[in-house]
Amino acid sequence: MGRLLSVNVGRPQDITWQGRTVHTGIWKAPVTGPRMVRRLNIDGDGQGDLNGHGGERRAVFVYQMDSYRYWQNHLGRNDFTYGQFGENFTVDGLPDAEVCIGDRYRIGGALFEVTQPRVTCYRLGIRMNEPEMAALVVKHGRPGFYFRVLEEGEVEAGNEITQVISGPERMSVSEIDALLYKPGHPRDQLERALRIPVLSAGWRHSLEALLTQERKGDVTIGNAGLTASVSPPAWRGFRRFRLSNKVRESDDVTSLLLEPTDRSPVAAALPGQFVVLRFEPASSPALMRSYSLSGEPGASSYRVSVKREAYGAASSYVNDELRVGDILQASAARGSFTLQPGDAPVVLLSAGIGVTPVLAMLHALVAEASTREIWWLYGTRNGREHPFADETRRLLAALPHRHSHICYSSPDPEDRRNVDFDDTGRLNVRVLQELNIPRNSDCYICGPSTFMSDLTAGLKELGVQPDRIHTETFGAGLSITPGIAASPRRLPHLPAGPPGSGPMVSFARTGLNVRWASSFKSLLELAEACDVPVRFACRTGVCHTCESGLVAGAVGYRPDPIDAPTEGNVLICCAQPSGDVVIDL
Repeated sequence: MGRLLSVNVGRPQDITWQGRTVHTGIWKAPVTGPRMVRRLNIDGDGQGDLNGHGGERRAVFVYQMDSYRYWQNHLGRNDFTYGQFGENFTVDGLPDAEVCIGDRYRIGGALFEVTQPRVTCYRLGIRMNEPEMAALVVKHGRPGFYFRVLEEGEVEAGNEITQVISGPERMSVSEIDALLYKPGHPRDQLERALRIPVLSAGWRHSLEALLTQERKGDVTIGNAGLTASVSPPAWRGFRRFRLSNKVRESDDVTSLLLEPTDRSPVAAALPGQFVVLRFEPASSPALMRSYSLSGEPGASSYRVSVKREAYGAASSYVNDELRVGDILQASAARGSFTLQPGDAPVVLLSAGIGVTPVLAMLHALVAEASTREIWWLYGTRNGREHPFADETRRLLAALPHRHSHICYSSPDPEDRRNVDFDDTGRLNVRVLQELNIPRNSDCYICGPSTFMSDLTAGLKELGVQPDRIHTETFGAGLSITPGIAASPRRLPHLPAGPPGSGPMVSFARTGLNVRWASSFKSLLELAEACDVPVRFACRTGVCHTCESGLVAGAVGYRPDPIDAPTEGNVLICCAQPSGDVVIDL
């Protein structure tokens, strides 16, 4: 079948890239003589990012000499050395178009099984000095693949490679790779791929999501295998709304009831979604903020609830200046933190103003007369800071299988235990253990970041499956920057240097407005220069990790993404604004 040309290993190292420190194991160098291959890797080798590489099913990465020659010709290069693509085994033969998932090969004293294509990231571009390399290997059908080690043993350059078993379904590495990343996801091919028992769990989860999308026949929701599947927003940009009522819910929370000025329906939102509001104070620049919808489902109005923050410009404007009858602008509802259908128990966990999206879910459960088991768990300081207390009690009373537990961390003397609240202290993992919530529940969590991370970890420890745990972050989201060394988090700011003269780019969650400058290659680079929290992995339009809401405006792409994002979203890693834009970051 082929021959092992080189065994390449390397320990993770820190490199400097664009002024940042990147931890990576992509630099590999050939070794001579026998080398032991073990369950997790080869002696002397290591992976820098165990989320994307390494582990039993990604123990050894394989790349072919034929692809070396292909890239030398395509890129006009002649400087490649063994290990150039970060591979452990450089081989003659075993092309991606012929090797199939589940194939088994004997090399030297070890036995291997093909588990998945390689998922490339931006670090391949760094290694190759070719920023688009992560996209090129997918576009050209040459990703390479991973072995898992079925039998440990020694290997060395020159070993023959002998196929001992053919994988079921005979789906090649190139076919599986294209099925996930490229446009068009034929249902029969997805079903075929999912019949392969050795396909890795991550790939299986992605292909199952694509199959669900194909069965629904919805072609507007992007690549469900790479990002959360959501319906596109009902409209692009902003519509004019009139403030029809303003209600004090607690000492520090005020609700706004908004009705469209044109009296046309606003399209019913999914429970848990949010809108972006644009306020236009008379004495200051326009303000944009994201707020979860907190009211009952309906197509005639929106309700949002705003907590007053000590130094919050928008919340101060809402409390002190905004009057009933005033006009403001709102986006369509969007977001993937939504109540999922089914019969499983529902656990709604929130703290502080994090109550708003799960309150909308509670409204929806009551509206549909749900017979599911419903757990309402909420934490706040005291009764003065407990919004929607009467409203939630009324809603819960309409549900036949409800449970409620309220925690006050610092109750006032007039707060009544077992009437206003149930427990003194914070809502934490201990409370979940004592309540013995069902392990098969769908759990929805919203609140401060430490609250969400602690409860997410605690639920997993209690046995709740990760795909049943859903979280929503207010304000700037959490960053995903694989390999980038941690640094002190800075508040978002204007980029260094002279201001740009291009379109206005507004980051809705962080409230930052920045002029585009041609020195930036993408919206991602602009966001990074402003310390706006971002998510990325490939940086070239492949993985959709960076996919974000495009609230208003239009963008162009350079390079073009391999598969389009969900309608109403944008891949910021390869997008440039065509005019003024508002991004949900």
